[in-house]
Amino acid sequence: MVYWEYKINQTRRVMKNLKFQSVFDIIGPVMVGPSSSHTAGAVRIGKIVSAIFGDAPTEVEFQLFNSFAKTYRGHGTDVALVAGILGMETDDPDIPHALDIAHEKGIKVYWKINKDSKAPHPNTTRITLKNATKTISATGISIGGGNIQVTELNGFAVNLKMNTPTLIIVHQDVPGMVALVTDILSRYGINIAQMTVTRENAGEKAIMIIEVDSHQCDEAVADIARIPNLHNVNFFS
Repeated sequence: MVYWEYKINQTRRVMKNLKFQSVFDIIGPVMVGPSSSHTAGAVRIGKIVSAIFGDAPTEVEFQLFNSFAKTYRGHGTDVALVAGILGMETDDPDIPHALDIAHEKGIKVYWKINKDSKAPHPNTTRITLKNATKTISATGISIGGGNIQVTELNGFAVNLKMNTPTLIIVHQDVPGMVALVTDILSRYGINIAQMTVTRENAGEKAIMIIEVDSHQCDEAVADIARIPNLHNVNFFS
């Protein structure tokens, strides 16, 4: 209770001078502490990158920058990132044991610490996941209160805030892919709020990031997954 008493008192002081929609904008999500920025945000970054990878990794490298690099052990950022890769939620009691669990699963974990980096945001990590058949990399930042942004994916500049239901589709860059996906969403009555399409090079891998208004997309996602030349689809509600 000492941690939560501290956070509540901190909230009272800050809210005298600032306006927030909710006390949880400051306290953050239900989580294993000690920090919503360094722990809960780190779990969420790791989990999203793992979901996009869509498979069990054998190796993961974390590059940590600035504040993440300087305090990652003291604030539990290291175990939080690994917990996210393992698919844990922010309140999972096994988060403190994530490094041991990864070792038991045969996942090799590597760290690159960049304390003096010029990264645009102090809470920045670049994650690279590998197994025998594929590799992905992503850059994520924790912006406070458990909120995050993914700013790079496989070399693509992206802007994933994950505050609204979001589809992330990795596919081959062939004609008609966007039309096939949007047609399925239309048939299920799912409205598109925002859409970003980017690719490595013509004919190579591409990514669709689609923010939608519906939290109920399971049937549409199942249909999208059957589209030829599609590598994987993930839905974050």
